[in-house]
Amino acid sequence: MSKSRIIVVGSSNTDMVVRTGRFPKPGETIIGKEFFMNQGGKGANQAVAAARLGGNVVFVASVGDDVFGKAALQSLWDEGIDVSYVLMNKNKPSGVALITVDEQGENNIVVAPGANATLLPKEINHVPSLIEEGTFVLMQLEIPIETVEYIAQQAIRQGAKIILNPAPAQTLSQKILNKIYLMTPNEEEARYLTGIDVQDVDTAQQAAQKLIQKGVQNVIITMGAKGALALFEGEYIYVEAQKIVPRDTTAAGDVFNGALVVALNEGQPIGEALVFASQAAAVSVTRLGAQSSAPYRNELEINHQTTQNQL
Repeated sequence: MSKSRIIVVGSSNTDMVVRTGRFPKPGETIIGKEFFMNQGGKGANQAVAAARLGGNVVFVASVGDDVFGKAALQSLWDEGIDVSYVLMNKNKPSGVALITVDEQGENNIVVAPGANATLLPKEINHVPSLIEEGTFVLMQLEIPIETVEYIAQQAIRQGAKIILNPAPAQTLSQKILNKIYLMTPNEEEARYLTGIDVQDVDTAQQAAQKLIQKGVQNVIITMGAKGALALFEGEYIYVEAQKIVPRDTTAAGDVFNGALVVALNEGQPIGEALVFASQAAAVSVTRLGAQSSAPYRNELEINHQTTQNQL
């Protein structure tokens, strides 16, 4: 098993979660069920998922010099993640996410970025020394876009491979698109980036093709219960989702991305990597929370129900 470093550059938040029977309407107050707090942020979630599945992970982020930031650092350290590149900002609070989860396991989320917004190129100009040829660098869009551009530029220069999970969706410049080895949008993000309403495998193929035309090298579109579709090195591969009853879909996409980068870093073929990532995401939605829902390697090796199909 390869232990090449996986570099995750992204956000760290504290998630404050309320479970409820249904989402409130605008202006409505409803009585929720249980409340809990746990570690979150797309970057940190993906770092934890990768670490639990056997990845050698370095995390680059910014947290506040407050109780939330210190708890986040300790939690990441406990997961075996190298946090020596995480900045502690004395002037901004740590990021927080307010999450409501309904009875169907669906969620809606409001994020206050806090210190995540201060993760700027000038703060991390020592990070490129980490990047080597063949390194996988995993990023999302909860940090400043200029930082995504900066890291992408440095990674390309060093011969590394950028995986971008374009969440939350925003407009991406050509100088980012041309540097992406693999983009992993969900249905909504794919629609935002391509204008194609992704409803099924056919429309996912159309959206993936459009992203390739925009300059991205490879694409995986995740579709929740409808599975995942890859357009990788010119071939379409589709993986069905496992049939499970979701309890909480928070961070399912993050677990998918963390698992995917581990599999690719180990040299697994794309079909096997898709199956591996789909299994990890399926386990995560049966559990509450973000990082707390990420499975360990041994929990996947006993589960081989997912299948891949070349289209």
